[in-house]
Amino acid sequence: MLSEELWRFNLQRFNESRSVHQLATINWDEISAISQAIGSIAVVFSVLYLGIQVHQSTRIGKLAAEDAATTSLRDVTKPLAENAELAQIWRIGLEDLQSLSVDDQARFFHSTYQFLKAFETIHFHHVYGLMDEQIWNGWCGLLRHYIASPGIEHYWQLRRDLFSIRFQEFVATLERPQTVRTVANLLGAEKR
Repeated sequence: MLSEELWRFNLQRFNESRSVHQLATINWDEISAISQAIGSIAVVFSVLYLGIQVHQSTRIGKLAAEDAATTSLRDVTKPLAENAELAQIWRIGLEDLQSLSVDDQARFFHSTYQFLKAFETIHFHHVYGLMDEQIWNGWCGLLRHYIASPGIEHYWQLRRDLFSIRFQEFVATLERPQTVRTVANLLGAEKR
């Protein structure tokens, strides 16, 4: 009888230990599945966060490009606003290049080169998607008028090879306005 009780006791302990082992195995499997699910969710959130960061970085890049474009053109036109003699050369050169002295024509050509290089940079930013379309359209409107002015048109015919082929092709596609409006004629008949 004692041996039978001992046998039952050992059998019960064996069954209990087997249940505990099965329970422990189930727990580890469940824990593994839960941790894999958590890891997957973490990866999804990481990818979403990365996407948001890239989008914000792209937007910041566009704003920086737009600011650089504005700055480059401002750097070219600032001397025209600050120096009356240079402003007069620019204004006259836009409309009647031949009425300038040879030295003043050279100054006009230097300013025109810088002006068009600033626009080439702006165009470069647009080509690579770094510029808002509405801002780009404004720049195009301005360039359309200036490239059609007699002085810049003359310079362009002589020196367009100083600019990238892509920019040359773009300028060739620009529709010239019927009435050219530059600083030289914006207010009508300007005094020279």
